[in-house]
Amino acid sequence: MKKLFRLVSVIVSSLALLLVLTACGSKPLAEQNVVTRAKQSNTITWGVKADTKLFGLMDVRNSQIKGFEVDMAKALTKQILGPKGKADFVQVTSSTRMPLLKNGNIDAIMATMTITPERLKQVDFSRSYFDAGQSLLVKEGSPIKSVKDLNHKGATVLGVVGSNSVQNVAKFAPKARVLQLSDYAQAMTALKSGQGEALTTDNGILAGMSVENPGYVLTGGAFTKEPYGIAINKDQPQFKHDLNHALTKVERSGQYNRILKKWFGNVPGMNVKEMER
Repeated sequence: MKKLFRLVSVIVSSLALLLVLTACGSKPLAEQNVVTRAKQSNTITWGVKADTKLFGLMDVRNSQIKGFEVDMAKALTKQILGPKGKADFVQVTSSTRMPLLKNGNIDAIMATMTITPERLKQVDFSRSYFDAGQSLLVKEGSPIKSVKDLNHKGATVLGVVGSNSVQNVAKFAPKARVLQLSDYAQAMTALKSGQGEALTTDNGILAGMSVENPGYVLTGGAFTKEPYGIAINKDQPQFKHDLNHALTKVERSGQYNRILKKWFGNVPGMNVKEMER
């Protein structure tokens, strides 16, 4: 009986060891096939902003993130997984979105992220789903009328960590000092307290901030082109194909324009007709 017990113990221990070795040998989340995993769970996990009015903003009444990108993510999810497909949302900022994607905490980033050559070295992108342009937000009555007005010593431009807008300031106003904040809420607070003459990022984001903060206006028009794309980890060709195909279907069905009008239709300075697809 004791021999039998020892034999059973050895078998159980061996099986446990095998399970541990198998788990250790499995691929990290970020390297797993996203489409396969999404179809198994019937879920796609999206990284979205929660501090950016119109694109993704937390509704404190029900703790739901709402905005253009959230609605687009839901629409794309249903195109890929079917009408019962579920979109899960993880709050990201400009500085946290890439690490969360690389670690496999999210499947895709849909968070006002411009497609740039530098970022394409790290991740893949869908085609553009929103064509923005960098602009400036200033206090109403400000003498700043364009980015050139900031190109002098003593000028301070406010930006957000992880945003390519900060690098663009160095090109268009190299003499200006750039103060980087961790998110848009802090950047807006800094602008109101006089820590900078202007806040810079994409015009769609600034339009939302202008609506939320009366007395602050966009100025100078767009001085760059900022095409937003959905960022995914490299070596996910099927997921990239499915995202682009889903985006085409959402556009052709008219759903894209309906979502666009819902969020930008009544925003001053935003010409929705020019943005329609």
